[in-house]
Amino acid sequence: MARITLENISHTYDPPSVPEHRRTYAVSGLSICWEDGSSNALLGPSGCGKTTILNIISGLQQPSQGKVLIDDQEVTSYSPSKRRIAQVFQFPVVYDSMNVYDNLAFPLRNQGMPEKDVRRKVTEIAEILELEDYLSNPPAKLNAAEKQKISLGRGIVREDTTAVLLDEPLTVIDPKLKGSMRRKLKEVQKNLQKTMIYVTHDQHEALTFADDVTIVKDGWLVQKGSPEELHSQPASPFIGYFIGSPGMNILDCSLRDSRLEFKNFSLVLSQELASRLQNIGSSFQLGIRPEFIKVQASAGENSVPFQVQVIENTGAYWIVTYIRESTRIKARVPESMPVAEGQEHHLLFPEDRINIFYQDQRVV
Repeated sequence: MARITLENISHTYDPPSVPEHRRTYAVSGLSICWEDGSSNALLGPSGCGKTTILNIISGLQQPSQGKVLIDDQEVTSYSPSKRRIAQVFQFPVVYDSMNVYDNLAFPLRNQGMPEKDVRRKVTEIAEILELEDYLSNPPAKLNAAEKQKISLGRGIVREDTTAVLLDEPLTVIDPKLKGSMRRKLKEVQKNLQKTMIYVTHDQHEALTFADDVTIVKDGWLVQKGSPEELHSQPASPFIGYFIGSPGMNILDCSLRDSRLEFKNFSLVLSQELASRLQNIGSSFQLGIRPEFIKVQASAGENSVPFQVQVIENTGAYWIVTYIRESTRIKARVPESMPVAEGQEHHLLFPEDRINIFYQDQRVV
């Protein structure tokens, strides 16, 4: 197990001959710490630098700047083998010339472990990964999820493995098997207490696997926290919209006395919140998640009339897109509530459920 720390990591793939001011950085000024024995996700849109970060941690890539530490020891110049970090890639890596047992045994035999100890360890890992019935099978007869388990097994079978890096490990897995495979990965992490970092662009995979999620965008760290923190207290509008399905509603607004003024309506604020915002500025963005908007058929205090534009039936509830002139908002509506296109509903924005952003940073 290991505590992994990145200190001011930056990386460019441009050659040294390119002047500094013209270089493009895949990763910029990253300082992150993943605690020993923790389950983590590295989340962000495609091309944001996730795989570069993973390769820097494992030693496959040397950073242009900064330090990599494992258990507070600098390993920036260490080879991958010396770091003892296992990496599981998007596509399962298996040795087709060996059966499942020999695939799992290969790293141990490479270390010169006695065969009786190899047998004990392979049996233990096969039971954890539910591969006991396949040990004599060639990998060609297995599905992608089972092959990915072999890749993971080779990474965790060595007792000296410090951490496991998972680079989009469910990419080629059948959608029907993804849920069970993700649960198995989480179970393995909990049982073995190995530091794991799961890289994905899929927020659902990240939030259901990890206890701690790091979000990167364009090579920069934008927020690190628990799934609950990212959902309820996003550091920026980007995270508010990126996390959640559908994402957070983000609306431009300005403060006028004790009111937030939007393009087509206004909201009355409590005196306490208005005073806080007056000390910050005048132009803001309001964020509220669709599930926190209260929808009612008749007008109420501080409610705003909107018209139903689009109805999406999820089975358990409606996701309704409302429109008021040029303003569009999504809200989650109980299936029991009558909804029809063109119908008018009154929306409430509970003050304890809103987020206020100033210059792309959350202030409330």
